Amino acid sequence: MTGSRPAAPATRVSQTAQRLQRLAAMTGVSSHETRHLGSASSAACLSHPYLLPPPEIAEIVDRVPPPRLVVSPDRRLVLQLSQPHANPPISELSRPELKLAGIRIDPELYSRSRMSHYTALAVAPFSEAVTFPLASGQGRVLGPLPPGSWINFATWSPGSSHVAFTLRSDGQPGSAPRGPLTLWVADASDGRARQVLSRPLNTVMSGYAWADDSTLVCCALPEEGWLAGLPPAPPAPVGPKIEDNSGGKRSQTRTYPDLLCSRHDEEVFAHLLSSEVWAVDVATGEARSLQNGRSPQLYGDVVPSPDGRFITVSRLERPFSYSVPCSRFPRRVEVWNRDGQLVRQVASLPLAEDIPVAFDSCRQGPRQIEWRDDRPSSLVWIECQDGGDPEVAVSPRDVLYQLDVEEDGGKEAQALAGTELRAGGVAWGRGDCALLYESEWKARRSVVSLIEPDAALASGRLAEKSVLHDRHYEDAYTDPGHPLFRRTRWGTHVLALVDGRRKLLMQGAGASAEGNRPFLDLFDLDSRETERLWRCSGPVYEAVSSILSHLEPDEPVRLENLQLLVSRETATDNPQFLVRTLDALGGVAHERRLSDFPHPYPSLRGLQKEILRYERADGVQLTATLYLPPGYSPERDGRLPCLLWAYPREFKDRGAAGQLRRSPHQFAGVDALSPILWTARGWAVLDGPTFPIVAEGEEEPNDSFVEQLVASAKAAVDVVVGRGIADPRAVAVGGHSYGAFMAANLLVHAPELFACGIGRSGAYNRTLTPFSFQQEQRTLWQAPDTYLKMSPFMHADRMRRPFLIIHGAEDNNTGTFTMQSERLYAALKGHGAVTRLVLLPHESHGYRALESVMHTLREQDDWLSRYCGADGGQPAAEREAAA
Repeated sequence: MTGSRPAAPATRVSQTAQRLQRLAAMTGVSSHETRHLGSASSAACLSHPYLLPPPEIAEIVDRVPPPRLVVSPDRRLVLQLSQPHANPPISELSRPELKLAGIRIDPELYSRSRMSHYTALAVAPFSEAVTFPLASGQGRVLGPLPPGSWINFATWSPGSSHVAFTLRSDGQPGSAPRGPLTLWVADASDGRARQVLSRPLNTVMSGYAWADDSTLVCCALPEEGWLAGLPPAPPAPVGPKIEDNSGGKRSQTRTYPDLLCSRHDEEVFAHLLSSEVWAVDVATGEARSLQNGRSPQLYGDVVPSPDGRFITVSRLERPFSYSVPCSRFPRRVEVWNRDGQLVRQVASLPLAEDIPVAFDSCRQGPRQIEWRDDRPSSLVWIECQDGGDPEVAVSPRDVLYQLDVEEDGGKEAQALAGTELRAGGVAWGRGDCALLYESEWKARRSVVSLIEPDAALASGRLAEKSVLHDRHYEDAYTDPGHPLFRRTRWGTHVLALVDGRRKLLMQGAGASAEGNRPFLDLFDLDSRETERLWRCSGPVYEAVSSILSHLEPDEPVRLENLQLLVSRETATDNPQFLVRTLDALGGVAHERRLSDFPHPYPSLRGLQKEILRYERADGVQLTATLYLPPGYSPERDGRLPCLLWAYPREFKDRGAAGQLRRSPHQFAGVDALSPILWTARGWAVLDGPTFPIVAEGEEEPNDSFVEQLVASAKAAVDVVVGRGIADPRAVAVGGHSYGAFMAANLLVHAPELFACGIGRSGAYNRTLTPFSFQQEQRTLWQAPDTYLKMSPFMHADRMRRPFLIIHGAEDNNTGTFTMQSERLYAALKGHGAVTRLVLLPHESHGYRALESVMHTLREQDDWLSRYCGADGGQPAAEREAAA
C-alpha cells in the first residue's frame, strides 16, 4: 500500500468502470445498463442507468481506505483491520431487508442490514521496527479463514492473548451461502483462527462480549426456530389496522421511520430477535447454554461484570408499539451469574409512548444501567425524579443509584448522588474520585462535579458535589477538554490519576480565536489548578488520542516515560499516528511514527485551503473554509464558479455563534460525496460557512430563521466575490439533510445570490414534522407561523432558480422521509420551476453504494455545469473569451 505509484485519472476511472461492470455481471444487471457506466453521455434513457462522474472526480472517490489499527490492552501488539473499497456495490444494498420497529434487519444474516466489514486481520508487535500499514511479510495474518469471508466485531480479549471476531460469507460463487454470523477466535501468539461456537449468532441487538481472557458470552440463534424461516404472511388481510386512544392519553412523538404496522410485523420482529445466551471457553472449546430451561427471548445487551462473575441481560417484552421504535418497548433487565442462574431483577420498564418531545426528556425508571468500571461487580443507573419531563420543577432532578451484586442478590440499591440538571453519566476513577456529568438543553448549560462515591455510600447520604466546571456548552473557547483513561485489572477503563493523586490528564480541541489548537493539561481536582503540558502550534495539527503505556493494575500513572497516541497532520499531509513519550515535566522526550499511510488523493496534493473570517450585517461573526484548485491564481486565472455547501445550526449566544471551530492546519478530508471534489473540476468551494440561527434570552432562533439564513448567505457570497475569486453570476448553493432545507430556502428567499442549487435528502415541509425538528422543540400548533414560514414547500411558487433534488428511496432518518422530496418536486413542477428529482434505489439517508455515489456526483456535476458556468469550472476570462 505504501510507495505504489497512483494511476492516472483516466486509468483509474477506467478501472472503476470495469469494477462496476464486473459487479453488475455478477448480480444480473443487463449489458445495456453496464455500457452506460463509463459513458460520458447524460442523454435521457428510459431505464436511467447509473452513470459515472468526470474522471478527475471518479478517481478520487473509488479508493480503498487505510486499515484500522487497534492496540492490544497490554499495549504490546497492534491489530490491523484491512478495509475493502469505501463504497460497496449496489447489489449489497439490494439484499433482503426488513424494516421493523425502527431498525433495519437482514433476515438472511439475523443482523442489522448494510453492515460494513473488514477483509483481513493481522497482528504485529508494537515496536520501533514496525509501521502501518504492514508491508508484505510483516506481522501475522489471522487465519486461515474460509474463502469469501467478511469480518465484523473484532475485539481483543482483556489479557491480549486472543482476538475474537465474527465471520459471514460474501455469498459469491466459490464461497459459502450467505447466513448468520459465526463466532471465531484467533490466538495472538501464532495467528491460528478457529470457529468456537457451532451455532450462528443473532446480532440484531447484541453480539458477544469477553467475560474474562478465555470466556465469551454471546447471543446465539435457537436451534429450533431460525431454520424454519420467517413466519409466513397471511394470504389476505385478517382485519383493519386499528390504533386506539380512547383514554385520551397525551402522546407526542417525532416522525419515526420503519415502525411496526401489523400483527405479522410483530411476529416477524419477535422471530428475528429471538436468541439464547451461551458461554464459550476458548481454551477448552466448551460451549454451554446459560438458558437454564428458559425459552428463547428477545435479548438485547448481554454485558459481563468487570470481574466476570455476573452478567446483565436485557430483553424486550410485549406489548409492542406501532407509534415508537423498539428502544421504547417494554424492557426487563436482570443479573445472572456465570451459570445463567437469576441473581436478581434490576428493572422492568413499561412501554414508553408518552415521553415528552421536549429536549432533556427521558424515560421513567432506571436508565443507563451499567457496571461501575472501578469495582468488580457494582451496578449503577440513573432514575429521573420529574417523570421524565424537564418542565417539572423538582430537586433533585435525577438520582444516581448503586447496587453491589452478590450471589444472593446483594443488598438493596443505594442512592449515590443527585443532580439538579439532567444527569448524563459518570466517569469513574476510584472510591474517592469520580466525575458526575449533568446538563440542561434550554440554557445550553453543562456541569461537571467531583464526587467521592465510597464516602457517600458509607454515610448513607447523597454525595457532596464539588463543581469543577459550570459553563455554557456552546462556548467552545471555555471547553476544558476531556480526561484520559487507563486500564484496570479487569480490562475496564477508569480516570488516569497522575502519581496516584487526584490529578487528571485533560485533552481537548483547544478552540480559540486562532483556530483549534489541541492541548494536554494536568488538572488538579483539589486545588483546581491547571498546568499546560503541551499545546499544538502551526504549521502542524496534532491531537492526543489515548494512553499507550503498559501499566500494571496497581502501578500509578507518571508523566515520566508515559506514552501517548498522537495524530499528526498538516494542510497538505494526511493524518499519521505517532507514539510520543513524555519526560518528567510532561515535555516530549521521544517520539516515533507508528503509521505511514499514503496520500489518499494525490491529484489534490496541491489543494489550497484558507480559513475565512467575516461579519454578517447584524454583527455576528462568521467563518468558512475556502478551497481552491491546485495551482490556481486569481490574477492569472480570473474568477471561478463557486459551490457553497453548508448546514445551519442554532445558537443561544451571539458570541458563541461567531467562534472559530476549525484549523487552517488540518488536512482536508474528502469523502465520497464531499463538495471539495469540485476543486478537481476547477471550482472554488466554500465548505462549511457558518449559518448560525441566533436568539438570546426567551426568544426562539427559528422565529427569524429565514432572515438570518439570507444574511449569512449574503455575507458568505460577498466575501468570496469581494476577494476576486468567485464569479457573482456563477455561485451555487447546496447541502445535505438540513443543509438541503437551507439550500431550498435560499433559492426561494435570496435568488439574486445563487445561479442554482442542490438539495440531498432534505425535509422541505415542516408541517410533516409537527412535533418538533432539529433544535426546534415547539410543536406546529404552538408556532404555526414559524413552521410555515420556514418551509420552502409553502413557497414553491416563488422558486425561480434551478434546483436539483436527490434523495435515497429508503431514507431512514427521522423527519426526512423520501416523500418530502417527491412532494417538493411535484410542487415545483406544478409551478413551472426548473427542477429534477433523482431517487436512488435502496439508499437511506446517507448514500453508500458505489453506483449511487458515482451517479449522484454525475448528476451534481451535470447540474452545476449546465446552470452555473460552462464546462464545470472554466475560468471567467476563458468563458468571456469564448462568448
